[in-house]
Formats: sequence, C-alpha cells, structure tokens
Amino acid sequence: MLFNSYAFIFVFLPLTLLLFHGLRRAGLDRSSILSLTAMSLFFYGWWSPRYLLLLIPLMLANFAFATRLVPRSGKRPPGAKAMLVLGLAGNIAVLGYFKYANFFVDNLNDLLGFDLFLAKVILPIGISFFTFQKIAFLVDAYHGRVERLDLLDYSLFVTFFPQLIAGPIVHHSEVMPQFRKTGAVPAACFALGSTIFAVGLAKKILLADTAALYASPQFSAVAAGAKLDALAAWSAALAYTAQLYFDFSGYSDMAIGGALLFGIRLPVNFASPYKAESIIEFWRRWHITLSRFLRDYLYIPLGGNRKGRARRYVNLIVTMLLGGLWHGAGWTFVVWGALHGSYLALNNGWRSFRARFYPGTGSPNLPGRLLSRAVTFVAVVIAWVFFRSEDVGSAMEMLKAMAGINGFAMPASLASLAPHLPKAHGPVDSGTALLVAGILLMLSWFAPNTQQLTGYVGPSGAYGSHEADAVPVARWTVSPRWAIALGCLFGIAVMFMSKVSEFIYFQF
Repeated sequence: MLFNSYAFIFVFLPLTLLLFHGLRRAGLDRSSILSLTAMSLFFYGWWSPRYLLLLIPLMLANFAFATRLVPRSGKRPPGAKAMLVLGLAGNIAVLGYFKYANFFVDNLNDLLGFDLFLAKVILPIGISFFTFQKIAFLVDAYHGRVERLDLLDYSLFVTFFPQLIAGPIVHHSEVMPQFRKTGAVPAACFALGSTIFAVGLAKKILLADTAALYASPQFSAVAAGAKLDALAAWSAALAYTAQLYFDFSGYSDMAIGGALLFGIRLPVNFASPYKAESIIEFWRRWHITLSRFLRDYLYIPLGGNRKGRARRYVNLIVTMLLGGLWHGAGWTFVVWGALHGSYLALNNGWRSFRARFYPGTGSPNLPGRLLSRAVTFVAVVIAWVFFRSEDVGSAMEMLKAMAGINGFAMPASLASLAPHLPKAHGPVDSGTALLVAGILLMLSWFAPNTQQLTGYVGPSGAYGSHEADAVPVARWTVSPRWAIALGCLFGIAVMFMSKVSEFIYFQF
C-alpha cells in the first residue's frame, strides 16, 4: 500500500485514525497503541501477507535478545556479549540472504565459471530499514542506553507504518517515550501533520513523477544500447537528479506528516541537500538518519578519525562502500558508494590542508560559496548516474555522452534556432527535459524546505532536536487562508494521481 494511492489516503488512513483517536478519547491509551501496531502490521502485509512471517518472528526474536542484553544493577548479564554477537549475526544473515544471495551467486558464477543455481529470492519490502533499526536497538541495549523494555512499545517502534518501509531510520529514544504519552492528540499537531502530508504528496505527484517522464525513457534507452548526445545525456541526468530529490523529499514529508496525525514526531530526514557547499554538508542534509546510523554504528566502531589520517580516509571509504551496498545488491551501488567515500575523503583532506597551510582564512566569500556549491552539485549528479543506471556499462555510456563523446545535437523544440546542427532523435525532447529539470532544480535551490515553511522540529532523544531546527521563512499558520491553499494543493495532487508510482526508496 503506497502513501500516494487511493486505498491508503481514502480507506486505510481514515480508518486507522478513527480507531486510534476513538480509543484515545475513551481513555484506552494502551489499546490505541495496540490498534496502531495491528494496523501497521496490516499495512506491511498488504503487499504480501507472507512478509509478516519474516517481520513478526524477527521482531520477537530481537526483543528476546534485548531482554538478555540490558544491564541490571549496573552490570551486564552473563554472556551478554555473546548474545549481542548472535543477535547481530542473525539480523545480518537474514538481510544478507534476502538482499544479496542472488547477487553473490551470480557474481561467483561469472568470476569462477561455476554453474550454481539459487531460486530467485524475493526481497521483503523495507527489510534494510527495519533491520538497521533492530541492530541499533540491540547495540544500545547492550550499552545500557535502553531505559525500559516493553513488548508493545517495541513492536510499534519496529512496525510503525509511516516509517516502516523507507525510513526515516528512527532511534528508539526518539519515539518510545512518545508512545507512552496519554490523552488526545492536540489539534495543532493534527493540522501540522495534514499540512506536511499534503506538501509531500504534491512533491511526489506533481514534481517527482513529472521529472520521471523525462529521466526514465532516456536511461532506459541507454540501457538498450542507444547513444545519446551531450544535451540529451545531461537532460536525463539532471531530470533524474530532480526526480530523486522530490521523490525522497516528498516521501519524507508524508512519513513525518502521517506520524504527526497520531501525535508522533519523527526525525527530519531531508534538509535541502542540493544547497550543500561540500560533500560533508551534503550528507548532513541528505538521508540524515542513514548518515547518523552509518556514523554511529559503522564509522565510529571502525575507528572513525581516532587512528590517524590514513585510517580515517579508509574508514570513510569503507563506510560509504557498505552504505552503497545497503542501497542495493548491484555494482552500480558499490561504485556510487565508492564515489561518495572518495568525495568525503577528498573533502576532509582539503579541510586538513587548508587548516594546516592557510589557517584563519575564514569563510569563503559569495563567489567562493557558489563555486563550492556548483562543484558539490556536479559531483553528486555524476554519482547519481551510477545510482540510476541499470548496470555499470550503461552508467559509463551515459557519462561518456555527458562528456560529449557522442557529439552534440539540437532538440526538436530548438532545432529552428540552429538548422545547420544535427537534430536529436531521442525518446524525449531534451530541450523540454532540460527546462523541466531546470525549473525543479531552481525550486530545490531557492524555495524554502518543509521545515522552513512550517517550523517543524523533530523529536528529542539521543540526537536531540537541534538537527531539525529551522527558522521559518514563509511561516505556515493554522488559518483559513492556509487551509484553502493546502486543500487546493491536495486536491490537485489527488486529481493527478491517475497511476500508482512507487517511491524510489521503496526498493531498498
């Protein structure tokens, strides 16, 4: 069941809200949590009920492990470390089998000439996200960071439908205290949730899906062997860059807005990443909860920056390689992760160089900041080509086309301006694609993001709410004017919801 579907918006969500808030008004607070858990399981099982045969046993097994890990009277239970290793190994093994078994066997066959056969393993939707949450919970339980164990709260923590499929990757300290709150959800919280959900739906339907019309045909054509000219290749890459931005931003808004309808604040996961002036800043703005998970549960345990400069760069590259592989079982994701790991190493190396040889130079001026933003953006676009392409060969063909190897041709819409130049014959008009991508990217650079528009601040917890702090530049208020505007926006988005299109991050 997709957020941008009639079944979700007009059936599932209203019924779940009626049940939850009806129980709350009757004073049955724990029953409302139970009902929300049950409806979240129904939401997950909508794609295939057999997925529940994996999710529920994993949830119960991890809770059982956690009960054996939590320190008592300041001391860890006997065998806690072995239980932690066993729990982590079990989670990683399940993720590895479902997500990487076919990838491993196929590559082993290609590399060594074997003829091994493994039936196609169906990837349970959202397995990467809820596996990471359970791993973090076990590690925190072992280190004594879990204050209280409650099966019902834990079950909702794992299954809460707004963030179950594609994040944000929620830390237990951020949401479990909220599950224990009692009483009715404030009307202002409900209004804010409705607003953010409507904005997210519009981003997905009106912006991301429009960009997809110009990105997908051209990437598919390259995968089929077509040779794009430079203008067409750049139009495809930029259209996908805009599509992914508004697709993931829209999903993140809908997840946060949907959770607010139940009085739950989820962490901010997206904060205008294309405004970043460095790759380091990009990863503080893009998929924020994944970045902090990789930092806290992989980069720092590997040694972080505590074991010398060379080891720091190795740790960065290894972390991003694994982060790339987390996104998908394919060499394109490995290359994408390697690129970002290299970017981060170069960025950190440049900062160290400046601090050593040019100390006290201060912040760059406006031209310098714009140049930094442009370099960062181009580096991100190049990496996105691998992220989107069917295989590494197709990605290289796209990059070669962007470099001008296939020449330059005028799109049909602009052919009259330069009749002496060859005319492009791609699957879409590259001039229109560039125009659409340009307009959308201008929005990503200059329009306020959702936090700035609404003043939304994430939950307190292990990471604190300061990560979500933002000064509204076009303040939303609970008023008839805003209600009418957002109602119209929601109505337009629903009218254009003629076909169901999955969110890109649902495949991970």
